[in-house]
Amino acid sequence: MRIRLWQRLFLAFAALSGLALFAFAAWQARSFSHGFLHYLDEVTLEQRLAPAAQRLAERYAQHGDWEFLRRDPALFGELVEPRPRPRDRLDDDPRPRPPPPDDDGPPPPDRPPPPGAPPRPHAPHGPPELMPRLALVDAAGERVAGNPRVPPDSAALPVELGGRRIGTLLLAPLPQLSGAADLAFAQAQRRSGAIAAAAILVGALLLALALARSLLAPVRALAAGTRALAAGDYTRRIETLRRDELGELSDDFNRLAVALAEARDARRQWGADIAHELRTPLAILRGEIQALEDGVRAPTPQAFQSLTAECERLGHLIEDLYQLALADAGALEYRFETVDLAELVRETVELQQPVCADAGLGLDATVGAGARVRGDPRRLGQLLDNLLANARRYTDAPGRIRVVLHASGKHVRLVVEDSAPGVPASALPHLFDRLYRVDASRSRASGGAGLGLAICRAIVAAHQGRIEARPSPLGGLCVIVDLAQDETA
Repeated sequence: MRIRLWQRLFLAFAALSGLALFAFAAWQARSFSHGFLHYLDEVTLEQRLAPAAQRLAERYAQHGDWEFLRRDPALFGELVEPRPRPRDRLDDDPRPRPPPPDDDGPPPPDRPPPPGAPPRPHAPHGPPELMPRLALVDAAGERVAGNPRVPPDSAALPVELGGRRIGTLLLAPLPQLSGAADLAFAQAQRRSGAIAAAAILVGALLLALALARSLLAPVRALAAGTRALAAGDYTRRIETLRRDELGELSDDFNRLAVALAEARDARRQWGADIAHELRTPLAILRGEIQALEDGVRAPTPQAFQSLTAECERLGHLIEDLYQLALADAGALEYRFETVDLAELVRETVELQQPVCADAGLGLDATVGAGARVRGDPRRLGQLLDNLLANARRYTDAPGRIRVVLHASGKHVRLVVEDSAPGVPASALPHLFDRLYRVDASRSRASGGAGLGLAICRAIVAAHQGRIEARPSPLGGLCVIVDLAQDETA
């Protein structure tokens, strides 16, 4: 059985919650045990030993030192928690008083035993769980009475007389709970903690289940959408309701679907445009050849020139398609070197001026000095030829073409602009797309296939430059190419 991702998340959350809750419960139990023992020690100091400290201070004032306790340690238990005495017994009666029949304890602590009397027993008075944990030390830290094994760092209660410390009561920590009430309270606390822990664990498991399914819902939607895209359904979109990483992933999926749909449409349009561009010269060739075969048209030099022109047009189209295919594959060959772009522009303009003049167009250039770039001179020459051919092909005669080259800082800017007709603003971003032409003003009659500017964009991109189209002040189109200047020249 395969464990799904949401089940793994649930198990991970459940294990983490259970482990954290168990650790917290163990720590809480230990903390409660130590804290409760400390609380009982504090209660003992404040409620049971504070009066004892007062009584010890009073007896110290009567005797002037702690020697009376060192001589008679049994007095320590009576002073800590004295037993009740019959009402007819007076503490100031100097005569020896026998103990009552039900009291086998020592005589009153404020009178020493008569001479020759047997020593009093040293059995401590007070509750048996208190006296073994109690000790009295003097101001110098020397033990006076009590258990000698009580640690010196135990809970302490000062014994003071007139604002001066005359001793300290030390109470050893309680090793464990012993009283029935204390044990019952601790057991009730453990039971309440166990119930609370069970309730919290159940709530955590339910929350982990809901959280796991909630986190995996967008993932399931993405998986279904990905399968739809793989099947060719580019209309699939994922609703984005989250603002976290999963929401960003859903937005990326939607953008991917849009890009794939656009690529599919572009591929279809690309195929249709290529078929149309190839069909036109082929149809002309077929018609003229058929006319020659049928004798409708005489095999004159003019007829063969027309056939040759269509063949050249078809050859140019195929070569342009080949160049674009190489550029897309990254196989277009470049040999970079330092190129004097100013000299290259002058030579190209001189070669193009007679052709432009035959078309009724004037061509002039303004070339600045110091325009050196790192590039392939053959490809840069192809870039200039394509830009000038595009301007010549789509500019009405009489018209004007102007070329401007200047260097500014670390950049070299090449501007090729022409006169009317212009290009609509909505068409400017698409001029560098393949086989794109504004048919309303720049028709196929001039012989272009709409690939020249696309090749220009590929060449500029290979030179790490930027190309854009704007309306020209002359009334036509202005193409701007920015290249990095060669600083090593």
